Amino acid sequence: MSKLLFWDSESDVFDWWPLAVGFLILFIPTFYSLATGLWANEDQAHGPIILLLSLWLIGRRWSSMLIISDKESNSNFGWIVFFLGLLGYIIGRSQQILLFEIGSFILLLSGTLLIKRGFSALKVMWFPLFFLLFMIPLPGSVVSVLTMPMKMAVSYVAEQILFFSDYPIARNGVILQVGQYQLLVADACAGLQTLLTLEALGLFYLNLVHHTSVFRNVALAILIVPISFSANVIRVIVLTLITYHFGDSAGQGFLHDFAGLVLFVSALILILIMDGLLQYFVNNRNSNKEILQPSS
Repeated sequence: MSKLLFWDSESDVFDWWPLAVGFLILFIPTFYSLATGLWANEDQAHGPIILLLSLWLIGRRWSSMLIISDKESNSNFGWIVFFLGLLGYIIGRSQQILLFEIGSFILLLSGTLLIKRGFSALKVMWFPLFFLLFMIPLPGSVVSVLTMPMKMAVSYVAEQILFFSDYPIARNGVILQVGQYQLLVADACAGLQTLLTLEALGLFYLNLVHHTSVFRNVALAILIVPISFSANVIRVIVLTLITYHFGDSAGQGFLHDFAGLVLFVSALILILIMDGLLQYFVNNRNSNKEILQPSS
């Protein structure tokens, strides 16, 4: 029996590695272009992190996927998804449309799983494939329209907090005047991409902890949006204080990158705090139910 399982495992490896080689041939040029271009920008630096985390999740669930989908028939619908992904790749690569080119990676992965293992395989892998969506850069027009109101809101809240903390600060749109310094709240500090990155971080945390309480999962997923906004405010406040106390060169240099780390650390801390409060609420509610439940 063990020998049979060994050969099944070997056949699985032989079955999948040509597909892996095919994906590498197609997408190594894509990801190299991204690494030397778009992902080098601060507001798109989350791209490689999303990719690596998604691949890690896929590897983590691979054995479970093979076991669960072992006896399911292949899905012919997968060929439709696969050819749509291939068409998207050809159009995106030839016309330099990143939305199509990167999106095709998700479609081709989904189509391959459907063809090889059916819908049960896709069910196991749904979150890593969904998580890859955060890697796709949005059209510039969409980002511009949605980013400005967010920057205005973050700038306003940061100004009010610093004003009530007795700092000499004023605001004109998204420009903060603190002492003799002027700071422009950039897209990378409070833009749509930053919000999406923090949303991805929160969803990744939810997927890892995998709470059994539906209320706790839904509530934390909803709270990730104000948590992301609060983390952006904290980052702008930190950059403003660094500039005010240490000068403009410090605010734009190494400490600017440090403030980016503060953004993600503060978001993670806020997520853990809110998760702890939700856990206390759920445990307290369950305790009250047990007390109120009549004994048999």
